Amino acid sequence: MGYAFLALYPVYLMIVSSLKENAEIYTKPLTLPEKFSLESYKAILNDTPFMEYLFNSVYISLVSVFFVLVFSSLAAYYIARTRFKWNPFLYFFFLSGLMIPLKLGILPMFLIYKQLGVLDHHMSLILTYVSSGMPFSVFVLVGFFKTLPTELEEAARIDGCSDLQVLYRILVPLMRPALATVAIMNFISIWNDFFYPLIFIKTEELKTLPLAMMSLFGQYETDWSVLFSGLTLSTLPMLLLFLIASKQFLEGMTAGAVKG
Repeated sequence: MGYAFLALYPVYLMIVSSLKENAEIYTKPLTLPEKFSLESYKAILNDTPFMEYLFNSVYISLVSVFFVLVFSSLAAYYIARTRFKWNPFLYFFFLSGLMIPLKLGILPMFLIYKQLGVLDHHMSLILTYVSSGMPFSVFVLVGFFKTLPTELEEAARIDGCSDLQVLYRILVPLMRPALATVAIMNFISIWNDFFYPLIFIKTEELKTLPLAMMSLFGQYETDWSVLFSGLTLSTLPMLLLFLIASKQFLEGMTAGAVKG
């Protein structure tokens, strides 16, 4: 109960502040608004390219999560189900990504992206998010693959399925809780990321929502009402995703707790 209050109270303040006048936020920051106003929402939707920023964030997040799920499920399936002497080293290679912060390599990444011609392009962010999301995703999916009985695959192969058909027709449907967990965790980290767009994106039309929200901070004065309305709108896609996949996500977290 206490944790729920600590987690939800900042969200409550953000929503309430977005419905206040700017002057009221300064004078009565913790109270309900004397008069509910939607002017800040009209301002951010009409006076800023908010929908472009929203599209950029949705596009980058969905494409990155899609490729993370595809590549990590293939890698995890190979590591968990095949017998090859280099598998432990391959697994450790992915796990090392959890131990070494990717931000340490920001300068080489910047130079490589510049040589590839993807700097100041959405592709630079997608490549970064896919590579940074792989270690955690492979770690989670390998654990779940090992819990599935091999008899299912053997029966599918007897019926004529290839390795890819066994993976995507038999195992992936059984892995929905784990895949939902991986998808939500990666989506949240990508959606909220501010660092990589700040480094790789300079063009205004290509900015994502966290980076665009920074432009609402003025040098001498900030319209906090508009800023809070932008932050409130920015959280809606994450809440929508969680509501859609919450059942699978909770099943995945519970299964991981029992088996881990």
